[in-house]
Amino acid sequence: IGTTAIQLASVFGVRVFTTAGSDEKCDACLALGAEVAVNYKTDDFVDIMRKEGGANLILDMVGGGYIARNIKALADDGRLVQIAFLQGPKAEINFTQMMTRRLTFTGSTLRPQSVLAKARIADSLRETVWPLLDAGRIHPVMDSTFSLEAADEAHMRMEASKHIGKIVLAI
Repeated sequence: IGTTAIQLASVFGVRVFTTAGSDEKCDACLALGAEVAVNYKTDDFVDIMRKEGGANLILDMVGGGYIARNIKALADDGRLVQIAFLQGPKAEINFTQMMTRRLTFTGSTLRPQSVLAKARIADSLRETVWPLLDAGRIHPVMDSTFSLEAADEAHMRMEASKHIGKIVLAI
């Protein structure tokens, strides 16, 4: 999701700031079109974003303690979109910031949506994103391919969190 979001936002002229857990992953983000890539293990993305005036939109997969930090990193009138909860769905946040800074906090996931809603999303992707793929302006980022018989190795690679992009099983 992250590598695709970076490419799409960049193609559409958006300033992209990303976070990643290693310098290698930060370099990959920059190569995909991010303007700034913050290694969250060595730098504080909240400070960096506040110095930039805050983020207008944060797409977050982490959740947990990052929710309150993301809110601090938002610009006034900013939006936080939660798409996963790798660190859990619970957090303590100050809702006064939400009101006084006019922030929007929302979530998005495909699973519970109706077939009709999914079809509309697919149509929009075909119209907006597929031409970018066909023109080579964006591309899927592939890390590695494993045979189905080596699925255990693929899982080990994924769990090591050192991959960048998709890990594919060939059937």
